[in-house]
Amino acid sequence: MSDIRKALKERILVLDGAMGTMLQAYKFTEEDFRGERFKDYPTPLQGNNDLLSITQPEAIKTIHAKYFEAGADIIETNTFSGTTIAMADYQMEDLVYELNYESAKIAKEVAVEFTKKEPNKPRFVAGSIGPTNRTASMSPDVNDPGYRAVTFNELRIAYKQQVEALMDGGADILLVETVFDTLNAKAALFAIEEVKDERNLDIPVMLSGTITDASGRTLSGQTAEAFLISVSHVPLLSIGFNCALGANLLQPHLEAIANKTEFAISAHPNAGLPNAFGEYDESPEEMGEQIEAYLKKNLINIIGGCCGTSPEHIRVIANIAAKYKPREAVTLSAVEKSL
Repeated sequence: MSDIRKALKERILVLDGAMGTMLQAYKFTEEDFRGERFKDYPTPLQGNNDLLSITQPEAIKTIHAKYFEAGADIIETNTFSGTTIAMADYQMEDLVYELNYESAKIAKEVAVEFTKKEPNKPRFVAGSIGPTNRTASMSPDVNDPGYRAVTFNELRIAYKQQVEALMDGGADILLVETVFDTLNAKAALFAIEEVKDERNLDIPVMLSGTITDASGRTLSGQTAEAFLISVSHVPLLSIGFNCALGANLLQPHLEAIANKTEFAISAHPNAGLPNAFGEYDESPEEMGEQIEAYLKKNLINIIGGCCGTSPEHIRVIANIAAKYKPREAVTLSAVEKSL
């Protein structure tokens, strides 16, 4: 994957926008989620977006194509909840390999199609690895602070299965995203390194944390800088932040890490903060204006959108990003690396 490393030096790469926002527009019913294959499945399946890679593959393919048409260099697979841990909610643990494999395969087909059309602008597939719905660092029971709903090893095993399937399906990059608990992320990174060693393959890894509120910390209590330091032992392609905040609120946290790492810096913020109905109102132009502030300050190598963003948001962002040079990597001394 020297191509993506080469592309990163040449230009700011554009990541796609939200998958959920696009799928909501289809207004899929329970029957649509089930399709013919799962029509008699014993549990409700509506809301299991990852399953749509099997039951509504054309919709997923169309969404990927729309983001590429809008100017994205990288699309994410429809696998945010693609672990046995997250799929337990739907009693679909046995489907995890297939869900990830098919999602990566669909995305790769679209990427190959667009790369053939524009060989000078290669398109890449990032295997999306979400945080799961459990946390290894904190107790979900206020009466039992020492309790944990999941162990590091359980997370490692679940992530390893997801990583293997994404790689088998054709993912070019692995994106561990929306990290609210660094211990969960470390389990994912450990699993990735394990698979890389076993297969003797080097696949680029992106890592993206989530600053949950105005405190400037992740849910498990780390500042942006602490998050960076705690994962810097892993050979990453990029590190950055996504979700929870709009572009303007995310900027200080990008500033906190941009001059402290040799890794590329990524951001895919929400389209502002949700309104009273949980919807995102920020227009592509408003979001683009805020993101341009990142570019003027030389903070970014990879930029995209998270909740509430659409192909139109990505089109505006891509047009703005094309006017700027990517952030130059910081060269750290041996002493700084050891801190």
